Amino acid sequence: MSEKLIRDFMMLWATIDPIGTLSLFLGVTAAYSAQQRKSIALRCIAYSAIILLATIIVGQLLLDAMGISLPSFQIAGSAILFLFGLQMIFGSAAPKKTEEDEPHDVAVFPLAIPSIASPGAIMAVTLATDNDQFEIVEQAATAVTMLLVLAITGAMLLAAERIHRVIGNNGAAILVRVMGMILAALATESLIEGITLALAAQ
Repeated sequence: MSEKLIRDFMMLWATIDPIGTLSLFLGVTAAYSAQQRKSIALRCIAYSAIILLATIIVGQLLLDAMGISLPSFQIAGSAILFLFGLQMIFGSAAPKKTEEDEPHDVAVFPLAIPSIASPGAIMAVTLATDNDQFEIVEQAATAVTMLLVLAITGAMLLAAERIHRVIGNNGAAILVRVMGMILAALATESLIEGITLALAAQ
């Protein structure tokens, strides 16, 4: 059990990527006040927890019911992640915010989805709670591990204001674009792995 928990923690840390999420958070909230950033941080962690817990509870059942294999899900998720990486590289790091026009809640997109509750994180919790391999107790332990990683991520986001004072808006923009390149590379690796698994299953 302990070995599985350590493995799950490392896998969830890599896919949730608190450091990368912090970089993105600094970029997309650059135009917001400190109080608004705190609210956004708490909301995006709450949304992510709901999404990932729902995935643990019903995710595999839904995939099985729809006849979707895990490799197919990984390929689709990797493609979405790659496109988001490109958006981070070529798009605006800090969306313009006006009182008259608030296009969307950044706590939902891009922070909760697809940054924290990313396709990789959803895939990770789905694989780590495979009903055919793990008992309910093991799946519950994985859920607690996932919540621990989210708590650490939340703590880092709440401290983002102090970090932002050090690096400034330009530094945040650079971090977002660097993370976009890394994200695109990770998505490519995941895409290749998904295709390999799909071909091996045939």
